[in-house]
Amino acid sequence: MKKQFQIIVAFFLLFFIASCSTENPIPETNQVPLLPNPTTTPNPIPLTVPQTQNQTFSYLALGDSYTIGQSVCETCRFPEQLRKSLRNLNPNNTYPIKLIAQTGWTTTNLISAIDLQNPSSDYDLVTLLIGVNNQYQSKPFTLYQKEFPELVSKAIAFAKGDKNNVIVVSIPDYAYTPFGQGSGNQSRISKEIDGYNAFAKKYCNDNTIEFIDITDITRKGLTNPNLVAQDGLHPSESAYSLFVERILPKAAVAIQK
Repeated sequence: MKKQFQIIVAFFLLFFIASCSTENPIPETNQVPLLPNPTTTPNPIPLTVPQTQNQTFSYLALGDSYTIGQSVCETCRFPEQLRKSLRNLNPNNTYPIKLIAQTGWTTTNLISAIDLQNPSSDYDLVTLLIGVNNQYQSKPFTLYQKEFPELVSKAIAFAKGDKNNVIVVSIPDYAYTPFGQGSGNQSRISKEIDGYNAFAKKYCNDNTIEFIDITDITRKGLTNPNLVAQDGLHPSESAYSLFVERILPKAAVAIQK
């Protein structure tokens, strides 16, 4: 009886070893993958606009040296880079651009230039970047509080009366440039520019107008000198490219309505 029991135990032991043999592994096709099949993973949706045929979308850029692109080439300034990026999204279309901007202009100067040039009211896109010279020239802040809303209203009028076609861009901080560092007033500059931008942002938010903040990009100018133009004061082509990365998605939406 004992010998029969030993035989039975030996039989089961041999069966167990055979079932665990590496010569007959579990087929990989029976394994459940931990990650979805790559062929079924959705691809990211690229930024595109509807492909239209030979349409014209006009663009008006209002501002000062940051719009005209002081110390960079004509095609390096942000409005030109924005136009090129829009064209890349839809090569079938054209994007003529008009700039009303000049180095040193305050809000008052821009209003006077607009009144003199009297642009049409059929633009598909209008950008506005203004205020640094109000701060630099120590104009009363109340002047900006009065004239910035006036400029926004004009921008909307030029954009076919549609505020969804208007984009306001925040004021860069020149305290983070060699020029700003040499002024000895870096903290005051940044604080005052924050005040201008806070007013503009609140006004835009209260009136559901697009406001794009690019000030943080310019505050990397000391750690990344490539963001500053050769004059040691204005943004470089690379900095303007970063501006456009933020502006482009909103601009594409505006022109495809």
